[in-house]
Amino acid sequence: MAEITRRRTGEFLRELFKILMASPGGLRASDALQTLARRFTLSPYEADNYVSGGQRFDKIVRFATVDCVKAGSMQKDKGIWIVTDEGRKAYAELTDPEAFYRRAFKLYGEWRAAQPDAEGTDAAATASTDPTAQENTAKAVSITFEEAEEHAWAEISQYLRLMNPYDFQELVADLLRAMSYHVSWVSPPGKDGGLDVLAWPDALGTRLPRVKVQVKRQQSAVSVDGLRSFMALPGDDDVGLFVCTGGFTKDAETEARTQEKRRIRLIGLDKLFDLWVEHYDRLTDQARRRLPLRPIQFLSPGG
Repeated sequence: MAEITRRRTGEFLRELFKILMASPGGLRASDALQTLARRFTLSPYEADNYVSGGQRFDKIVRFATVDCVKAGSMQKDKGIWIVTDEGRKAYAELTDPEAFYRRAFKLYGEWRAAQPDAEGTDAAATASTDPTAQENTAKAVSITFEEAEEHAWAEISQYLRLMNPYDFQELVADLLRAMSYHVSWVSPPGKDGGLDVLAWPDALGTRLPRVKVQVKRQQSAVSVDGLRSFMALPGDDDVGLFVCTGGFTKDAETEARTQEKRRIRLIGLDKLFDLWVEHYDRLTDQARRRLPLRPIQFLSPGG
C-alpha cells in the first residue's frame, strides 16, 4: 500500500497554516482544504476516493490537524479552522516540514498517553500517518465528529441567514423569554427606529436594567459606524443587545468592549446558536418550531 510520509504531511500542514494565517478570523474547513488541494500536484494515491466517499487527501490533512489541535497550534469550532498564536510561533520556528509535523505528532502522543483510556494498541495505531490504518482510533472518532458538526452547522447557519427578518426577530425574543427575561414589546413590520425588541428582568417592568435589542439578519459584518448608531438607543440604565447574523468587525467589537458608560453586548450567529442550545429545554413548543433541533449520538472524540 502507498504511504504518506511525514515530510509530505508536513508540507500539507505548513501550506495549510499559511492559508489560515492569511485569514485571521479563520476559514471554513472545506474552503481551506479546497484551496490547499489546488496548491499541490496530488499523487494518484492522494487524489483517490474512498469507496465510502471522500478524497484521501482530505482525510490525510484532517487526521494531521487532530495532532495540531492537541498541540495547541490550531483551533476548530463549527467547521471554522484558525491558527493560534502558538501555531504561528511553531510555523516561524520550524521551517522544515517534517520537523513541523513531528512536533505536533509528538505533542498529540503525549496528550493521548495522558488520557485515562489510553492503551498501548491505540498508541501503536497512531504511529502511522496513513489515515486508512487508523479508522478505529481516537483520531477517526474525532474526524467523524468534526465532519458531522461542520455539515450540521453549515445547514443551521444557512437556515438562520435565510430566515424571514421578522421571524428572526421573533426568534431572538423567544430566546430572551427562555433566558427568563420578560419581553414587553417586539417591533411590528415597518420602520422601528432601530429598536426591535424591548425586555425587562421582571414582568412588571420595574427592575433595571432594561434591555434594548436591535436585530439584523444580514450577510455583512456590522461596522463600528453601524454600532455607534445603535449605541444612541440605550440609556444609562439600559443594556444594549445587538444581534447580527453577519457578525461584527474587529473595530466594532473593540468599541463595544471598551465602552465606559454604555453597556453593549454583541451577539453573532455562533453565540446566538450556542445560547439557543443552552436554553432549548426552556423554549416553548412554538419557539422551538422556529429553529427545531434534534440531537444525534456520536462516540465522544475525547479531550
